Amino acid sequence: MKALFGVLLLVLAAGCAPRDDPSTLVVFAAASLSEVFTEIGQDFERDHPGVTVEFSFAGSADLVTQLTQGARADVFASADARNMARAAQAGLLAGDPVDFATNTLTIVVAPGNPHGINGFGDLARPGLDVVTCASQVPCGAATEEAERVAGVQLAPVSEESSVTDVLNKVAAGQADAGVVYVTDAKAAGDRVTSVPVPEIADVVNTYPIAALQDSPRPDLARQFVDAVVTGRELLDEAGFGRP
Repeated sequence: MKALFGVLLLVLAAGCAPRDDPSTLVVFAAASLSEVFTEIGQDFERDHPGVTVEFSFAGSADLVTQLTQGARADVFASADARNMARAAQAGLLAGDPVDFATNTLTIVVAPGNPHGINGFGDLARPGLDVVTCASQVPCGAATEEAERVAGVQLAPVSEESSVTDVLNKVAAGQADAGVVYVTDAKAAGDRVTSVPVPEIADVVNTYPIAALQDSPRPDLARQFVDAVVTGRELLDEAGFGRP
């Protein structure tokens, strides 16, 4: 019985190890950062032998909710200032956040643009199945601002919890069009066609990043933040703008 109990303890400890291991850095980041942050994480691991970067990508609002409910992480990167402010107000940050990138919106449609969508106003066309992000998600708030700027009222068939969900629905043929970030459209390659929307070019989301207060690896967390802020080449290649 004692031996079995010991084995159970080892299994439980192993299940908890990744977030308690001093060599594992846990980063919560907006879904739109998934590809570029994965590359930044690989570079960080190469420059810090023995360190593993573990990512959790989701909508920024969902990530803040997870953190306020006790989820453990070392770094948080948001797709907007509003959700970073929520994290700050909850006492989650170890210091002031740093802006490291910007992003703008575009329309994605099926390859070849079969419905002939040429501008933001076309998304209000009757019979067109359009998907957007939910309003609490940064891309959703930006889409609402784009509607205001363009003078267009959309009636989406669904509102998703992350920008990648919007992209995937269009790519899978489950929607005729979606509003996503230019970086997501670029990363999707030939899975979708991007329709530029210069009329909403001034709708810009700024991305902040910060180390978290309860991180058991504060030095490593700050080093990762610095790596993101100074790692402009990968961000530029992914299509992100500069703050």
